[in-house]
Amino acid sequence: MKTFGFRWVVIGLIAVATVINYIDRNALAVMWPEISKEIGASKEDYALLVTVFMIFYAIGQAAFGRLFDKIGARMGFVVSIALWSAAIALHAAARSILTFSLVRALLGFSEAGAWPGAAKANAEWFPSRERALAQGIFNSGASIGAIVSAPLIALLFVGLGWQATFLLVGGLGALWLIPWLWLYRAGPDRHPWVSAAEREHILSDPQVPAAAAEYAPPVGELLKLRQSWAIILGRFFLDPIWWLFVSWLPIYLAETFGFDIKQIGLFAWFPFVGAMIGSLFGGWLSGALIRKGWSVGRARKAAILFGGAVMLPALLATTQAADPTTAVVVIAVILFGFQVAIGNIQSLPADYFSGKSVGTLAGVSGMAAVAGVLATTWLVPVMTEISYAPIFILAAALVPLSIVAVIGLGGRVERLSAPGSKTTMEHSR
Repeated sequence: MKTFGFRWVVIGLIAVATVINYIDRNALAVMWPEISKEIGASKEDYALLVTVFMIFYAIGQAAFGRLFDKIGARMGFVVSIALWSAAIALHAAARSILTFSLVRALLGFSEAGAWPGAAKANAEWFPSRERALAQGIFNSGASIGAIVSAPLIALLFVGLGWQATFLLVGGLGALWLIPWLWLYRAGPDRHPWVSAAEREHILSDPQVPAAAAEYAPPVGELLKLRQSWAIILGRFFLDPIWWLFVSWLPIYLAETFGFDIKQIGLFAWFPFVGAMIGSLFGGWLSGALIRKGWSVGRARKAAILFGGAVMLPALLATTQAADPTTAVVVIAVILFGFQVAIGNIQSLPADYFSGKSVGTLAGVSGMAAVAGVLATTWLVPVMTEISYAPIFILAAALVPLSIVAVIGLGGRVERLSAPGSKTTMEHSR
């Protein structure tokens, strides 16, 4: 069975894995108002669990980035998803902050593999002009997961209770492994279902000069390059905005508007519709600009600037939201802009480096993103004693810092060559 579009099957299946990833990680946040009453936990305890998750998520980003570069996307995803499915099921046995911390640690470590894995698969399966759209499809899986998780988890909780809900969602990842192992048999250079025309389309990228095609610097060398630091710092400043709403939106709705779990299920999904649209639009936008003759660099930067221009005023507007409908609509705009920007930032590792080091850089930048999230997580309980306006203002201040880091440090967007060699790419600014 030969096909020209098999690469879209691959990224679509990875997007489904991301849907499952977000259902699993969001389950605790949606059910926390009731779980916290049962185990006698506080808002500070929840911040502790977020911190534990993020610390091990950071460790997992770096570990899985290296693992995917060593064993490949096929088995890398198997390891990651098998572990996180077991971890979320084990939440059913937790009865204290200590045991919840242990299972959140395992979940954070294993779920982190999805992002460097997707970046690596994207670099291997897509030419540069399609890469941001592929990244957007993958990122849209996170948004779809966030959309369906709140009503799904609320429905399961009402019918089954929280322990059975954790067990049930733990089986989703195991089911996903069946089509993955059947369909993802090899990379595009050797896969039996990839046509000769598609293989040529993927592997003969006109944006990548031959001198740079195989440059895959190790971690130490990556960290000496300003292009790497553009991505690392860009994500350090920007990712906390996403995680602010992923981790705290149900708590924000409960504290600000007095919502119970059923009401959270009715409202908390809507902002992620904006995120899903932003994921797809951001990928389409840079690809469309490239097809019109823009360089990869100009297209990526234009999309990142556009995303920032949407996020900044919307974050400030959230401080004035007086009712839940207004709040979730404005947050949807924020997450739309975020996904437009982040999808193009996450495409940059493959624009700069060979696929053999993309997973590593994606993992390192993901670890930096987690560091930024941790720096803000413990500020939330302190800054939201009266209202959430101060934390939204802080998030707004992070937007220009991220854009300056990406554009100021990144410079010319082109595939880099080993020291001493010279690329042939021009007009990539």
